[in-house]
Amino acid sequence: MKITGLSPYWFDVAQGDAIHNTVEMHSLFLLTGPNGGGKSSLLRSVCAAALLGICGLMVPAVSATIPHFDSIMLHMKSYDSPADGKSSFQIEMSEIHSIIAGATSKSLVLVDEICRGTETAKGTCIAGSIIETFDKIGCLGVVSTHLHGIFNLPLDTMNTVYKAMGTEEIDGHTKPTWKLIDGICKESLAFETAQGEGIPETIIERAQELYLSLNGKDLCAENAGTEVETQSPNSMLKYFDEPNDRPSRIMTKTVHSRANRVSSTERLQKEVASAITKVYQEKLVELYMPRNVSEVTEITCVTVASREQPPPSTIGASSVYVMFRPDKMLYVGQTDDLEGRVRAHRSKEGNVSFLYIIVPGKSIACQLETLLINQLPRQGFQLINLADGKHRNFGTSNLSLESLTLHQ
Repeated sequence: MKITGLSPYWFDVAQGDAIHNTVEMHSLFLLTGPNGGGKSSLLRSVCAAALLGICGLMVPAVSATIPHFDSIMLHMKSYDSPADGKSSFQIEMSEIHSIIAGATSKSLVLVDEICRGTETAKGTCIAGSIIETFDKIGCLGVVSTHLHGIFNLPLDTMNTVYKAMGTEEIDGHTKPTWKLIDGICKESLAFETAQGEGIPETIIERAQELYLSLNGKDLCAENAGTEVETQSPNSMLKYFDEPNDRPSRIMTKTVHSRANRVSSTERLQKEVASAITKVYQEKLVELYMPRNVSEVTEITCVTVASREQPPPSTIGASSVYVMFRPDKMLYVGQTDDLEGRVRAHRSKEGNVSFLYIIVPGKSIACQLETLLINQLPRQGFQLINLADGKHRNFGTSNLSLESLTLHQ
């Protein structure tokens, strides 16, 4: 199925409010994206276009090639049914059972926010198993989710592809683009959405503190047991809690790719890694100093050689990266799709090398990116994107890090 210029049918196209998307579907899509990013809108639009198309009617798109589906099955958010004595999760499982029982390789299956009504860990595993089942059936469709733990499961899928609703940075804030892209988006915009609906600032600030603490532990768990490669450094952030104390020390680990003679490029990479480590250490101390918790952090900068690709562990993870151009100029950026960003840079710059560090969340990535853009030139490094450090509301002051007030 291929739909070009797909538009949400409830918008007036003439007013210019509708964002058009191209949907080319050969298998199941596992769709991620932030709150308000357009996941549900895309599902509804695809469903309407497919239904109208197989009926021989006009579809809300510029053009469309739609196969003759034997069934179109759409599951949206479930609600409980007191009359039947069933919870919302029971209702969802009942509907998913009906979909699985009736789906064939000629079906279109659309499931919005799968397994949202139960405990996260088991819900994630149930969702993963359901996705495997749809993959084996061979149906076309979209399954959207905020259960990012799915990407850590050893899923047995052959054809399922990862799609996301895109985001962009505007004045230091992450905004949805409502465009369908390849890859994984783990940015939920939950804090921004809650704040936009009137949740008090004190609650949002406390939620951000709790998120930083929890997300640090999650990153440690995700990376536990990862072996260090001999060709390039490995990335890991570890947080260890010691109650009734405050941050007192930060441990730094540097892994060298070779023990023999170091080239000028490798020497530059080591110097940049050392600078990044120092800035990030100070940032972490600033973030965690007010808390009555001592956290020993192990920071590792990872190199991606000129003909290497980022490891799978970077998929969907927030990272800050540095691109090393042949003329020794540096480019500093942040992304949730490191592989895609590396591919895009190399299409313009050739087989350049990179250095990256995984950080706990988009907000920290944006802050660290801006701090590096403003501080690396002061240490003698030449950057090609200095202007990017001027349109953020943090990191541009000449004051010390301890006196900065950061807005997330």
